[in-house]
Amino acid sequence: MFDAVRMKDGCVAWIRDFFEKNGMGCNAVIGISGGKDSSIVAALCVEALGADRVVGVLMPNGEQADIDMAYLLVNHLGIRHFVVDIHDAVEGVKRNIKGLPLSRQTILNLPPRIRMATLYAVSQSVNGRVANTCNLSEDWVGYSTRYGDSVGDFSPCSHFTVHEMKQIGRVLGLPEVLIEKAPSDGLTGKTDEDVLGFTYAELDRYIRTGEIDDPVKKERIDTLHVKNLFKLELMPSYDPDTEGDHDEAATL
Repeated sequence: MFDAVRMKDGCVAWIRDFFEKNGMGCNAVIGISGGKDSSIVAALCVEALGADRVVGVLMPNGEQADIDMAYLLVNHLGIRHFVVDIHDAVEGVKRNIKGLPLSRQTILNLPPRIRMATLYAVSQSVNGRVANTCNLSEDWVGYSTRYGDSVGDFSPCSHFTVHEMKQIGRVLGLPEVLIEKAPSDGLTGKTDEDVLGFTYAELDRYIRTGEIDDPVKKERIDTLHVKNLFKLELMPSYDPDTEGDHDEAATL
C-alpha cells in the first residue's frame, strides 16, 4: 500500500535537506508545463522552501494550447514566474544548421533542450537550483530527452510512478484538472500513451509487481527499458587506471 502522506512528507524533508547542503538560501527553479509532474514538483518545493523561494518558468514554443494550465498552477501556488517564448531560439538553431537535413527526432528533441538551457539561464540569474520533474514511469522507458527534461540539479520524484504521483498531488491539494490532465510531450500532438503504445496504468503495474497481461506490451516495455538505460547513467569516460582491463571486461 502506497502511503502518499508519508512519501510526500519524506520528499519535502529531502528537498529541504538538499538545499541546506547544496544551495543554502537558493531558489528552486522549475519548468512549468501545466502537467501533473511539474505541478507536483513545484508544490513540493513550495511546501519545503516557501512560495517566495520557488520560481516557475513557462516556456511556450510559440502557441501553446494548454498554457492556461501552467498559469493555473503558478497562480494556485502563488509563485513568481517568468514566461519565455522559445520559438525564435528553436527556429534560429534549425535555420543555422546548414547543409544537413534534420531528422524528425532531432526536431522533436530540440525544444526540450532549448528549454533546459533557458531554465539554467534563469536559474543562474536568480540564485537557483533547477528541478528535474521526471517520474519513475517515464524514466523506466526512457520517455525523456537527454540533456533536456531528463536533467536538473535535484530530482524529487524519480522514484514515484505516475499512479503514485497522482496520489501525492491530491495530498498536496492541487486542482484535480492538473492531476488528471492527459500527459503529453507537447511535441507530437499525441498523448504519452498514444506514443508509447501502452497505458501508464499497465506500465506502473508492471514496474511494481512484474505483472502484465499483454506479452506484446511487455516486450515493448522491456525493449524501451534496456535501450534507454544510458539516459540514467553518468557519461562514459576513459579511466587510465583500468588500462588493460578492457579485453577481460568485454568477455563478461
